Amino acid sequence: MSTPEEQLLVGLSRLGQAMRLGAFDNAGSARISPLQADIIRHLAGHPPSCRQGDLVTALASTAPTISDAVRSLVAKGLLERSRDLADTRAVNLTLTAAGQAEATRLATVPPPLRAALAALTPEDVASMLRGTVTMIRVLQQHRAIPVSRTCVTCRFYRPAEPATPELPHHCRFVGADFPDAQLRLDCSEHEPT
Repeated sequence: MSTPEEQLLVGLSRLGQAMRLGAFDNAGSARISPLQADIIRHLAGHPPSCRQGDLVTALASTAPTISDAVRSLVAKGLLERSRDLADTRAVNLTLTAAGQAEATRLATVPPPLRAALAALTPEDVASMLRGTVTMIRVLQQHRAIPVSRTCVTCRFYRPAEPATPELPHHCRFVGADFPDAQLRLDCSEHEPT
């Protein structure tokens, strides 16, 4: 008989399958791959331009794989490459207008996933988000995944004092306590601890 933890890992694997299949189904007219979609989403959620080398780390990939995906996105007119003025060896990437439109399209949750999320109560979503953030933090501490811009890895994050079940977290950037449902996995104000 499987343990609850083993069953959870099976469930997470199945959710991962649904996400991958959804990414292939959501390739759009540009026929972008899941990695190319990840690059577009990453660039859309960060400063206007990003170094190509930063994508290798952020997306836990290899330089040749990222380079091939970037080359394809440039050919499709979704990205622009430019030399970094401060370091001519580095390449900066910026979304084009078409790339921004693609990022907006990719931000739309596909209907099957939207239906699956709608089946959850707000409490279930908050609990799953809290558990996900906790697992990501431990995986980051073990260097199993790249460090992302989560609340719990930010210098502004503190457990609320006094912590309440409704508002167990505190963000010093905004100066407010907040519930599990507002934990962020990719915050633009993030500063590493």
